[in-house]
Amino acid sequence: MNILADKKLFWFLKDNIFLDLSKTADLEMYMQQVLSKGRLEDVKALLTVVDSKRFKQVFSRMKRFLPREVQAFWEDFIESY
Repeated sequence: MNILADKKLFWFLKDNIFLDLSKTADLEMYMQQVLSKGRLEDVKALLTVVDSKRFKQVFSRMKRFLPREVQAFWEDFIESY
């Protein structure tokens, strides 16, 4: 699945860049930016395009790059879900 990179979250990418969420690197970058800097609507969009199994897999690999508070919040969320 391709999504247009929102400039509010991906200011460091060129305009009109699409992220291919079937690629692990793109998905990890997308999740990292959304979980650490995204708004509620960004998180909702993430949770609709990424199934829970894939979310857990990717989160377990990239969580060390998140701020501690964000990492702890999502670890609690995953355990409760």
